[in-house]
Amino acid sequence: MPLNAKKLFITLLLFLPVGAGATTVNRCQDQSGSVTFTTLSCPSGHTTAPQGINPASGTTFTAPPRGTTADTPRDRRSREVVVVGQRDDGCGNILSAEQRRKAIINQQTPAGMTKRDVENLLGRPDKVISRNAEVRYVYEEKKGRSRQVSFDEHGCVKGKR
Repeated sequence: MPLNAKKLFITLLLFLPVGAGATTVNRCQDQSGSVTFTTLSCPSGHTTAPQGINPASGTTFTAPPRGTTADTPRDRRSREVVVVGQRDDGCGNILSAEQRRKAIINQQTPAGMTKRDVENLLGRPDKVISRNAEVRYVYEEKKGRSRQVSFDEHGCVKGKR
């Protein structure tokens, strides 16, 4: 092999993946049936079951084995669903993510949008008018027309009167 071919071959070897990249995550279950996943070891008193994850294909967990204490009807009734994260836009979450997306695509400002949403959609206003805790953004458009967006005291677009 010529010298340049050897350098090229060695350089290409450096860019090959080092390993398959399988990661192990521990499934920890306590006596009450609560399950947590961690890359660390489980606390004492928890049952441990290793779960294989292949990061190349996404984050997938294998199903827990059948017949565990979590499958009994008594445990299902005693559990409640806890929402860990939820968007709070400060406007009472009037608009869902889909409605917000459609409004932005259609260049609309429905009630429930925040000032930030409006500024992302229309840009900085040409004029800001404030009266009695009500703020209006004025956007000057072509041919002498203007567009106004009114906000309430919480910074949310007000509905039509």
